[in-house]
Amino acid sequence: MATPSEKLAASLEALKALQDRSVVAVRSKYLSRTHRERLLKNGFLKPVMKGWYIHIRPDENPGDTTAWYAAFWPFCSQYLENRFQNQWCVSAEQSISLHAENWTVPRQLLVRTETKATNNVTALIHETAILDIRAALPPGKDTVEKEKIRCYSLTAALIACPANYFRQSPTDARAALAKITDASELLERLLEGNHSQVAGRLAGAFRNIGRDRIADNIVKTMRSAGYTINETDPFGSASPVLFSSRETSPYASRIKIMWQSMRGDVIRHFPAAPGLAFDKKAYLKDIEDRYVSDAYHSLSIEGYRVSAELIERVRSRQWNPDADENDREHRNALAARGYWLAFNEVKASIERILGGKNPGSIIDHD
Repeated sequence: MATPSEKLAASLEALKALQDRSVVAVRSKYLSRTHRERLLKNGFLKPVMKGWYIHIRPDENPGDTTAWYAAFWPFCSQYLENRFQNQWCVSAEQSISLHAENWTVPRQLLVRTETKATNNVTALIHETAILDIRAALPPGKDTVEKEKIRCYSLTAALIACPANYFRQSPTDARAALAKITDASELLERLLEGNHSQVAGRLAGAFRNIGRDRIADNIVKTMRSAGYTINETDPFGSASPVLFSSRETSPYASRIKIMWQSMRGDVIRHFPAAPGLAFDKKAYLKDIEDRYVSDAYHSLSIEGYRVSAELIERVRSRQWNPDADENDREHRNALAARGYWLAFNEVKASIERILGGKNPGSIIDHD
């Protein structure tokens, strides 16, 4: 008769076979009832909804969300593919966020499908859910996959999304707009669909982020085709960052926008600058007192094997490579010696600043 360990090992082999096939959304039928119950009991499976599971670490604490947040997108992709085959697509708004490389797990993922839609909410774990609605899918040329998530192409999503999205998700919207370098692909769809109002909104959106050339091309082309264009800014506020045509990375764009939008809040929480120290001798002594700890940690980060004793020997000039064979061959001591020399250079610069020299000039020169 197999031991408990052997039984668990057999169940883990069945789970590994699924993992080797990149199966994240584990259906009940993928495992025998015996394997499934054993893996659940030992903490290797976690139920997401009736008949569906994800694999987790057995040391995960109750309430931990890490495994679910890591599995969310592949789980949704496999679950939706199983349920709707290829007849599904996330909403235009969610598509823009994904094109902006914002993979934050939404509380409710809105999915469009033309078949089998129930217009119901499917509850998942950790207060997340999928809402599938019966709605038309974008044409084939306007559908793309990102990490196996079916979504609108960027240009189709910008045209299909409602005006309030730009105010509700300005960072994602601006980062996505910054990926567009030419108006031609947008204009093709705008003209095909008689989207005069959308054209005015997108022209205003591009002008908001500093892409005046694209905005002008949209307005000029639509008017030359006989459309009346009223340019409007859907954001309702100035962009914290203006984007050049060379900046197309949504990661870089989002970081720049978030930094500028958060900068004021961060500065308000900073204490007032202390200014120069009143007691210069005490300040320089404090620098000296920190030397051993500072050098030890800095050199350790660089991979040198040093000790506090070695650092102290170098500082006290007891290290002598000419007379001591160990010191001569001690590569780590050379690193410590170099750090000590650099430390004293920095200390001398600080001393000049405390003496009234211009800090910017000293730092730039030294």
